[in-house]
This record gives sequence, C-alpha cells and structure tokens, in this order.
Amino acid sequence: MPNQTAFFSPETGFAPSGGSPDAAAAARQADLVAQQLQIVREEIGRVVFGQKEIVDQALVSILSGGHALLVGAPGLGKTLLVTTLGTVLGLDSRRVQFTPDLMPSDITGSEILDEDTSGHRSFRFVPGPVFCQLLMADEINRASPRTQSALLQAMQEHRVAIAGTEYALPRPFHVLATQNPLDQEGTYPLPEAQLDRFMLQIQLTFPDEADERAMLLATTGTTQTAAKPVLTADELIYAQSMVRALPVGERIVDAILRLVRSARPETSDVQIVKDSISWGPGPRAAQTLMLATRARALLDGRLSPSLDDIAALARPVLAHRMALSFSARADSTRIEDVIDELVSRLG
Repeated sequence: MPNQTAFFSPETGFAPSGGSPDAAAAARQADLVAQQLQIVREEIGRVVFGQKEIVDQALVSILSGGHALLVGAPGLGKTLLVTTLGTVLGLDSRRVQFTPDLMPSDITGSEILDEDTSGHRSFRFVPGPVFCQLLMADEINRASPRTQSALLQAMQEHRVAIAGTEYALPRPFHVLATQNPLDQEGTYPLPEAQLDRFMLQIQLTFPDEADERAMLLATTGTTQTAAKPVLTADELIYAQSMVRALPVGERIVDAILRLVRSARPETSDVQIVKDSISWGPGPRAAQTLMLATRARALLDGRLSPSLDDIAALARPVLAHRMALSFSARADSTRIEDVIDELVSRLG
C-alpha cells in the first residue's frame, strides 16, 4: 500500500457519491486496504486458533489508533495474541510484566549520570520499554497505582515527561494490556480514568471444541507455525488514516449518541439504567464508537459502518465505562444485560 494518497483527506472524508472521480478511486483504495487486512486476519489465524471475534476486536482497536484491555483467564492466549499482532503488523513490540515492585521509571525510562573520556559528567536519558510501537502491559492490575499512572500520559498524549523534559513516543503507539479476572489477591483495581483510556475491553473466552482440537494438534508437535509480517508500520498508519476518512451516515451518528446518552443515569429515559447504573460513559465512549465502527466496517470490506457494527461493539466499548449501583449488584444485575437492553432499543 502507498504511504500517501490524494484520494481522500482524514478531515473531509471521501468525495460524495456521483461527484469527483476521486470517489471511485478512493473506494478502490479502500478495497485494497480491506484485502490487506483480510490477509492480516488469515496470518493471525494461523497462530491464534479460533477467537475470531477477539482477534477482530484487537484489530479494530489498533486500526482506530487506540488501546485495548484483554481480560481473560490464564492460558487463553492473551500474550500469544499480542505477540502475533506485533509481528503481523510489522510493529516494534515490547513486553512489561507488571508486578507490585515495578516503578514508573521501569516503564518510562530514567536519567543516569554519565562520564565521558575527558571526565566530564552529564545526565543522559535512557528510554524505557514504553518507547516502542506496541507495548504489552502484562497483568497491569498487579502494579501499584503510581506505576499504572505512568502510562496515562503515554496512552493519551503519546509522549512522556522525564525530569521536566518531554519525549515523543514512536508512531504508531498502542498499549495492549492484560488482566486476569480470577486471581485478584494482591492486585490494584484500575482507576476509572485509566480504564477510560482503553478503547475496548476485550473479554476472552474458552475456544470451542473444534478450535481447541486444532490448537492441541498444532502446538504439541515437533514444529510450530510462526507468524510472518504482512504490513509495515507506515502501511498501518495509512490504514488508520483511511479509517478516519470513512463516511458515517446521520442515522449511525444519531444511534451512537442515543446509545451513549441513554447509558447515563442523568440523561437516560430507560428505567433499568436509572435503577441500576451509578455512573455512565463519558464523551470518549461516543468518540470510540465512531472510530471503532468505521474500523470494523473497513475490516469487513465495507465503506461505511452500520447499526450491526454498533451492536457488535457496544459491550467492549461501554462495559468498562459504566458501574452498577450497590443495589443492582445485590440483585445480580450484569452490565452486559443493561447494554444489551440499550442496544435492542436502537431499532
């Protein structure tokens, strides 16, 4: 894929249908990107068995330019998925294992006192693992809030401040964090401000029998399949710019606004929300849905998102941005049930 295009602008989107000849050229260009993304899917599928929806959600997060939180029991392939994504997308990836004794400087880097051959001493900045294109934050909830907060500026502004000096991170920059929902002893819950930085919360489930059988046969022999690069970092940036250029119909914009606003107790007219939700999603949730539905459409080879995209992404976008009230938890109400009720009202 070329790294530059005259067919569209991320600010203005595609030319109107029936207007400039560039509209047809832009559509062809989008088809080429979609074909490349299909190859990406297939290459990941050679290593990560089953979990098609999980893989698609991770790709949607990256194509949207955001970050994702992978939640699942041990052994479901969270680490393998992130490693494979880094290889297939051609990204420089690093991994940090979060532990209670991890310090912020272990992630962002630090200044050390250096001495040259003439005896002159000066401070030199040594970049930490955050200076990469794809950072895997493994078991992120095991580190202290102080260390977790070291990622906030990096995730939002794509830069870090060390000793009063700001350092820009490489482009693109994505964080894929993992969290084990079972063993919660000695963990620190992620604060709401940090959860909101993750575009999607992706729930990993156990594979079905056929996929687990294929996994068993493929991973216990003398040879194992290794993923191969499909894209480069520049091509991924190009695909991300095309996601932002996809047009969104007024019906979809209205549906996104209606869904997000109906999930807030202050602005909702849905009784289950008023009775069960203590706080709801902020404006970032609507921004995320706008981008994520476009990315899902492009991933499927479509030039604009539909209501089906909103329905498919409602849970991963909203679940970690809403909280149940005490009485709702006592009644065993689930966030997912509330979201499904809101989605059913979109029509």
